[in-house]
Parts: sequence; structure tokens; C-alpha cells
Amino acid sequence: MQEGKVSFYHCGPTVYWTQHIGNLRGMTCGDLVARTLRYLGYELTHVRNYTDVGHLTSDNDEGEDKMEKGAKREGKTPKEVADKYIRIFEEDTAALNLTEPDHKPRATEHIQDMIDMVQTLLDKGYAYTTDLAVYFDVSKFKDYGRLSGQSLEDKMAGAGAGEICDSQKRNPLDFSLWFFRAGVHKNALQYWPSPFESSLVDNGEGFPGWHIECSAMSQRFLGNTMDIHMGGIEHIPVHHTNEIAQSEAANGAKFVNYWLHNEHLLAGEEKIAKSSGSTLSVGFVKDQGYDPLALRYFFLQAHYRSKQNFTWQALDAAQKGLNHLYNQVRDLGEKTGRIDPNYQEKFSEKLADDLNTPEALAVVQDMLKSSLAPEDKLATILDFDKVLGLKLREKAFSDIALEDLPPDLQEKIKQREEARENKNWEQADKLREELAQQGYILEDGQEGTRIFKK
Repeated sequence: MQEGKVSFYHCGPTVYWTQHIGNLRGMTCGDLVARTLRYLGYELTHVRNYTDVGHLTSDNDEGEDKMEKGAKREGKTPKEVADKYIRIFEEDTAALNLTEPDHKPRATEHIQDMIDMVQTLLDKGYAYTTDLAVYFDVSKFKDYGRLSGQSLEDKMAGAGAGEICDSQKRNPLDFSLWFFRAGVHKNALQYWPSPFESSLVDNGEGFPGWHIECSAMSQRFLGNTMDIHMGGIEHIPVHHTNEIAQSEAANGAKFVNYWLHNEHLLAGEEKIAKSSGSTLSVGFVKDQGYDPLALRYFFLQAHYRSKQNFTWQALDAAQKGLNHLYNQVRDLGEKTGRIDPNYQEKFSEKLADDLNTPEALAVVQDMLKSSLAPEDKLATILDFDKVLGLKLREKAFSDIALEDLPPDLQEKIKQREEARENKNWEQADKLREELAQQGYILEDGQEGTRIFKK
């Protein structure tokens, strides 16, 4: 680790479908890590990848390639599917106000890097070739299960035969580095030539395994050793364990200094995931009338290493809480003063304590209730928003155009204006109260009436 610099790799999405809000919680956790590091003064290099080939429907090298599954479902090429869902993903991350990583590599753009790493593993004796695939031999790597805390013997005892029968595979835990275009993958839609030899294909045609992709791309952008690697807790026993093995075997160096794993988002007692049939997306949340930033505010209320239970009632509460925060900021006025160093230190301490965002939010409310001058409160909370990412200035002080409101609300506001022109203050106040109950605040000034979301 270089003084004052941090390298950070975050496992990105497999882009064959719209990402559900469980995945987007994980992406938001990564964004909070990036924002916090920069807020605390570190020079950050942030990499988040796109998996657009090689991720099978099971993390254990079984089933169909997810990109091919998406292509068949939609009657498109895998690249067309990837382009579509990357666009939707980036619309969703923008709606959640996630900062852009420094690098966003697509797996298909780094096939040669993967081939080179696989070749290194073969040359060093950590890998072997069958007619169906190139495998990493886990028995050759010391402490294979150290991330999960399982011994190799325990993992072997719990390993099943798997769906893909390869009689040449040495043991069930060996994982694929390269799939040949043979066997169940003989009709693969995405494939590249390679120097690896199989009696069943010409030119070593095939495609990389999912695990080697992250190892090769992180090595390309961050070197042999990175400071922080983040992903979902479900990646510990297989994906991240395999990344460690192949990266350290190939590069002869420690792979990661610090691992961060976010817990699952639940709906009731069930993890939100495509496999369970749940398709809650940011777009769907928007369609129900919620600001996506209310979802971000909801995510902030739980520690990243804690499970979080999503309900519409919880999102209602988050939306109301966020609107209240915007109102609190608006009430401070638009003049900014001095960032208070004491509250800034308290806020930083909570973030530095393993990204404790619930406690950081508590500091925000303590500061707003303090005796600080309003302009200093505003300066301080806008400083905090560099991490919170709630667009406090934009949302608090940007009014809504009349024509952007539903027709019934437009009519009510026009009726109020007429009542004010006729000096019918009682009617005007009544209409203002009705609008407030519907979630809108009206502020009358010299330049006219401004409309804000409550």
C-alpha cells in the first residue's frame, strides 16, 4: 500500500438482465467506500468490471452461460444484450447518484489478459488441460480455503459431482480457467482462439471462466496486489476464494490487503435475487412514485455488513425521512458559512469505523439540532453530502416547474394564485394546506411562488 493512495476493485454485474435492488445495494456500498476514501483524503483508483461472458448459471462452473441465456431469451447477440443492460445499469447507478469508477472494463475486452494469466498458471504447474477445459488444480495451492475459513479437506468432503461430467478432471473443486467450445459448450456463441490444446476443438477455441476474469482485469489496472476488494458475501466460498488462488499462484504476490463483503438485501426472510424470481428494480421503484435517492437513503440506514429487509413501508419511511432532511436543509437558507471542524471530525470517525453509515446519519441530525449558525450548518451538511450522495443542495434549493406537476395540482396552484390576487387569504391558505398534505410546499417571494417537494 502506497502512502495516501488506495487501489479498490469492486465486483460488478453480469449484464444479462436488469439488476435488482439487492445488487444495487451492493453497488451503493461500493460507492460509499469510494466516496469515504476520497472524503478522508486518499487518492483512489476505483475499478468496477462488467461480466459479459463466462459466468455460468451456477458459480461452480455448471449450467449455461448467463450471457447466452439472455441472448436466447431476447433474440439478440450477447454483445447486444450486454450493451442494453449496461445502459440500464448505468441509468440506475446515475439515479442512485453513484460516482463513476476510474475504470469500467468489460471482460470481452480483456480476453488476451486472461489467456496470458492462464498460460502462466499452466507454465507454473498450477493448472492442467482436459479435452473440455483448462482447470486450476486446487491441491497445488496452499491455504486454498483461507478466506472462507474452510480447509481443503472440508471443502472436498462437501463437493458434489456437478452437472458437467469431465472424466479427466482431477478433483471436484478444481475450477475452470478456460472452457473449450466442446461438450455442453460446443455451440457457444462467444469464443476466441487460444494456445491451449484440446482434441475436440481447433485453435483452442473457447471462452474464459468467470473467476479468471476478475483476476486478469484487476491485475491489468491495479497490479499484482490491491488494497481493497469488495463484493457480495455470497462470493466468499467460491468466486473470491478462486480469485485468491489463481492470482497469487500466477503473480507470486499477495492478492488483496483488505476484503469487504456486503450482506444481502432481503424481502421478508428471502434474499432478493433473480434465482428466487424477484425482479425488483430501480425502474420499478421509480414507477411506484419513489425518488431513487429514497432508496439510497434507505441503504444508508443499515451497516453494509448487516442484512437489510426491504418493504414498501420501509421505503415509505425512507422517502419521508429524506424529504424531511431536504426541508431541514431548505430551512437553513441558501447562504453557506464555515464547515464545523468538530462535527466534521465526528462524521469522519463514524465513516472510518468500518463505514458506519447509520452512526454517520446520527451525527448529521445531531449537527442540525445544535446551536451552530444556520449558514455553518449548511456548509457542514453539504460537506457531509460528499459521502451521503443525497444531492442535498440540488434537491433542497431547486424548485419544481409548474408544468412538471400533474394537471390537478397545476389547477389547484392556479386557483391559489387567483385567490391571492383577489386578496382571499383564507382560501389561499386553505389551498396551500391541501397542497402541503399532498406533499408540496409553496414559498411566496418577490419573484413569484416557488414549488418544492415536501
